[in-house]
Amino acid sequence: MSETGVRTTEPGRRRPARERLLAAAARRFYADGVTATGIDTITAEAGVAKMSLYNNFSSKADLVRAYLDARHEEWLAMYRSRLERAGSPRDGVLAVFDAYADHAAFAYERGFRGCGLLNAAAELPAGDEGRTVVRRHKEEVERLISGHLEELLPERPDDARTMAEHLAFLLEGAMARAGLEGDDCRLRHARAMAAALLDRL
Repeated sequence: MSETGVRTTEPGRRRPARERLLAAAARRFYADGVTATGIDTITAEAGVAKMSLYNNFSSKADLVRAYLDARHEEWLAMYRSRLERAGSPRDGVLAVFDAYADHAAFAYERGFRGCGLLNAAAELPAGDEGRTVVRRHKEEVERLISGHLEELLPERPDDARTMAEHLAFLLEGAMARAGLEGDDCRLRHARAMAAALLDRL
């Protein structure tokens, strides 16, 4: 995976127009914002004609939703990679934090700016389908944490759900601060805090 949230193809093979458009949009949306990025900028960076964009996406809003879906899938891939190395439910919870740190470690064109999903959601109006995509992503992250905690605390389901919400808030707050500060320091601190909380359960 690349920093754009788009799976890359074999070296020497030209990627399909849809993939190039999505990769260009992901770079520009993350670096410059959704509102500030026009269709002409995306098609120029992708090296395709404007008509090619409309052959692949019905509108800019459709492209934004595809970008958000790709970011979600990209994060899930990072989480699954971390989970493969997890040896316990405790490690599974920390794999969620590690996946966010992996996201922060990408070589972004203009530096790390926080969660690309939340950044985009902040620009979208209430009721926009893109905001629903982002909300579902965040809900899934909390469900994953909760699932690991339910394994860790099989006799205490209420405590597991409460702790999952607590850790999700910790993670989101750390991600917001990390994005403002442009590095992963807050995420590393949040992971250490989460580990300490888990050790006290």
